[in-house]
Amino acid sequence: MEGRTSIPHSDFRIPHCGGGAVRLDEFRSLVERLVREIPAEFRGGVVAVDVSPKALPHPVHGDVYTLGECVPLEWSGSGADLHSRIILHYGSFASLGRLGDFDWRAEAWETLTHELRHHLEWRANVDALAAYDWAAEQNFARHEGHPFDPSFFRSGEALHDGIWKVDDDVFIEREQGAGSGEQGDLVWHGRRYRVAPPRGGAGPLFLTLEGLVEPPPGDAVLVVRPAPRLLELFRRRPALVQEVVEVTVRDA
Repeated sequence: MEGRTSIPHSDFRIPHCGGGAVRLDEFRSLVERLVREIPAEFRGGVVAVDVSPKALPHPVHGDVYTLGECVPLEWSGSGADLHSRIILHYGSFASLGRLGDFDWRAEAWETLTHELRHHLEWRANVDALAAYDWAAEQNFARHEGHPFDPSFFRSGEALHDGIWKVDDDVFIEREQGAGSGEQGDLVWHGRRYRVAPPRGGAGPLFLTLEGLVEPPPGDAVLVVRPAPRLLELFRRRPALVQEVVEVTVRDA
């Protein structure tokens, strides 16, 4: 059975050693040199090592960014012929470089080899690939306004407790009345935000957050699920609602 997926495996990092600023073109050249240092037998199935200008902030911690990802592209039933793309995110490297001492070459090498290991791991984990493939399809349906499974994002990449990533979108799941949605605050990348009250609905709420200081490359979605009630077992499930809501920084 043929399949396609864009499941990433992210490498979160914090700064720890010295170095100066590096331009995007210089970083691309550095990565190209590092790739040539890796023996060909360890690069089997990796169709590209690319540099993205994106910065991928961690959804909770303010000094953590995703430096690299391994993105499987094509695979068959066994996974042994998996083709992957490795991406190093220049924007994340630059963001960490602005926080303190940062060794660009050492971090790039560590990230590159880390993602190569993930490529080999995915070859042996076909079930995870299939699950993420389904999640990516459901997320595409969400973007297109088509029906989708309201729990699909849980088959994505787990970033933190209750937080998942599917493609470039990040999903933060909360239970209604548990300090989320129309009540309480939300923490994103080290900052606390107030979420504007949604128009609401009885079903799950998919609230796309606007106004984050450092948003992800895709959507940041707060998923508010209704609190479980015994009577709900005997009723028809209410329709889910998608809205765009504004957030404001509370601790600026």
